[in-house]
Amino acid sequence: MRAVCALRIRLAARFIASYKMHVAWMRILFKHFIAVFFHIAFISTALVFAHNSSAATAESAEKTPSQFFLGNAENGKILAEVERCQGCHSEEINDNPVIPKLSGQHAEYIFKQLNDFKSGARKHEIMSVMAADLPESNLADIAAYFSSIPIMHGEPIDASALAKNLFINGDVKRNILPCASCHGNSGKGQAANGVAYPAIGGQHRKYLRAQMVNWALGERTNSAGGVMNTIAKSLSERELEALCFYISGL
Repeated sequence: MRAVCALRIRLAARFIASYKMHVAWMRILFKHFIAVFFHIAFISTALVFAHNSSAATAESAEKTPSQFFLGNAENGKILAEVERCQGCHSEEINDNPVIPKLSGQHAEYIFKQLNDFKSGARKHEIMSVMAADLPESNLADIAAYFSSIPIMHGEPIDASALAKNLFINGDVKRNILPCASCHGNSGKGQAANGVAYPAIGGQHRKYLRAQMVNWALGERTNSAGGVMNTIAKSLSERELEALCFYISGL
């Protein structure tokens, strides 16, 4: 009887020891499981965040001026008066050769330039201030208004062969693209491939020249791929003068 009791006691002790060992292992495994679970959860969260951030960046990068642009021309006319745009750019009084004509300019282009003035991508002592506190909806409306006005035209001139050839054909050997390839044969611009190319035909000659000088000096750098900086740097003074004269008459 005593032997049987002793055996039972030993078996019970072994069972308890085994049970304690299993509990200890279960605790260790549980701790590892919790650690792995939170590690996986952290990585998953990080991946989702990274994916969302990348998607947002890609979506922003893919948005073109035309996708942003939903301007109201009627409201833009009111805003153009309230915000004093008309004080300089009105078709009736814009006889200052260093202030650009905006009549008929592509809305996408105006919208981009106003946003560039606002962000600092393009700098001007007056325009940077004017655009600073305007929401994008107002900028779009103002752009729509000026775009709705009949497009600018210059006075017919006798164009030099030099200027006309550069405008139509460019000079590939010197990295001078034809002006017409982006701005059209009549210089009235276009919006294509997510980029708005401005109407330049009929623009003030002095304004055109001032911008070309800014491009050449790197004081203005907000053209697609820096193409205007490349072209302007490659032009001689004589070519620049001839081109601006030609374009202003289109």
